[in-house]
Amino acid sequence: MGAAALARAVALAVAAGTGLLPFGAPGPAAGQAAAPTPANPASAPASARRPARELRVCADPNNLPFTNDKGEGFENEIAELLAHDLGVRLRYTWRPQRRGFVRNTLNTHQCDLIMGVPVGYDLVRTTQPYYRSTYVFVYRADRGIHVTSLADSALRRLKIGVHLIGDDYNNPPPAQALAARGIIDNVEGYTIFGDYSQPNPPARLIEAVAKGDVDVAIVWGPLAGYFAKRQGVPLTIVPVPAESDVSGQQWTFPIAMGVRRRDEAFATELDRLLVTDRAKIRKILQDDGVPLLSMDGQPSGPEHK
Repeated sequence: MGAAALARAVALAVAAGTGLLPFGAPGPAAGQAAAPTPANPASAPASARRPARELRVCADPNNLPFTNDKGEGFENEIAELLAHDLGVRLRYTWRPQRRGFVRNTLNTHQCDLIMGVPVGYDLVRTTQPYYRSTYVFVYRADRGIHVTSLADSALRRLKIGVHLIGDDYNNPPPAQALAARGIIDNVEGYTIFGDYSQPNPPARLIEAVAKGDVDVAIVWGPLAGYFAKRQGVPLTIVPVPAESDVSGQQWTFPIAMGVRRRDEAFATELDRLLVTDRAKIRKILQDDGVPLLSMDGQPSGPEHK
């Protein structure tokens, strides 16, 4: 898989379920609605220039732990922080992250900013990264499971859950890495899109681990950390070590924000705030259980359980 395709696959796995966002991914047609945050006035018509007194963000209204229309996601909190520091109002345009998300929001000036994109994502200009995370193993702490590597022979007998994107083979790294090892028959796929009529569709995979429907999940870290804390049984989270993977998949990703390619000045302004607010952003991420790595890919912070 090429770099651009990989970025899209990871984006799918991170936001729709993979901080990374499912831009350009196959999925059901999605309507569009623009709305201010509850404290803000009704939105003005979109224009080609960023309004001086608004931070306009396009986001998914049902995509925790990243965003929702109640403002409960960690990307919601970070957007509020940026708006506060800019001295402007925060306004959202809500749209499920499916095919055409960037084309129908950012590129039509419905908004000026998309949160949580992989660094170098080719449809936008990306800021500097504000966190780096990794795929992780998730399993119940009371089941005697101690998987720490893709080379662990237990993965050939345990029931494994992974997120799937679609039928175009741009699935996230876990599905591809397991297939490369010939681990197929004991793998259960959970669509990253899920049933959008229910809250937080990607959470079904973590819930399946808690219920015992699968023994181990391999999932994007921010999803795992957030939803594991909300289960009725303790779950163990272990980062996937890249050196144990013979398939060549990338497992850790730096996450940035996306603006229109020509909005260099806005990206520079955001870069400045990301430096100023680094400690506050880190606390927001840690509070929501996001497994954090340093920007060079090394563990950063306490082990999650």
